[in-house]
Amino acid sequence: MISTHENAGGHATNLTDIELLTKTFADEHGQLAGIVGDMDAEFDKIKRKYLGALRAAVGRTAKAKLTLHTAIAGSPELFEKPRTQIFHGVKVGFQKGKGGIEFEDGDKVVALIRKTFGDDAIAYIRTTEAPDKKMLADLPVNDLKKLGCTVADTGDVVVIKPTDSEIEKVVAVLLKDAVETETA
Repeated sequence: MISTHENAGGHATNLTDIELLTKTFADEHGQLAGIVGDMDAEFDKIKRKYLGALRAAVGRTAKAKLTLHTAIAGSPELFEKPRTQIFHGVKVGFQKGKGGIEFEDGDKVVALIRKTFGDDAIAYIRTTEAPDKKMLADLPVNDLKKLGCTVADTGDVVVIKPTDSEIEKVVAVLLKDAVETETA
């Protein structure tokens, strides 16, 4: 027996109607999935077509960046004031390094943090019993030395950064996708 129900529009609907509407939806959804599949296939063809040229361009760009880095690093006097310049949409020069905290024996640093800070030590220690570099980074260098830590890479570092970073993001995504496609 086929059940019927009156819908909001006042028309009777039964399971046969629902089945037919479901088929219409399934057919439309299938066509949509087909279009998306076709688009993906075309995009994969395009990526494969340009992969060689893209890799070559990445290699040339890396070589040009290394040459530029060497020239900047060898000419710090050109970047005293101002410390950076923008040429052809690329920021070049020097900036202060972000630095990083290093230590050889994490357990020793944890013990020294506990000894130095007592009850407050937990703020500087991860629950895995490893020193928390992010929290330690806020400490003065003298305190870090007491804890057996050294501060690295705080001097000037060369800057080479295109002001249009969107291209960098797109290239990274395309290379990642292309490598995955080639591997598959």
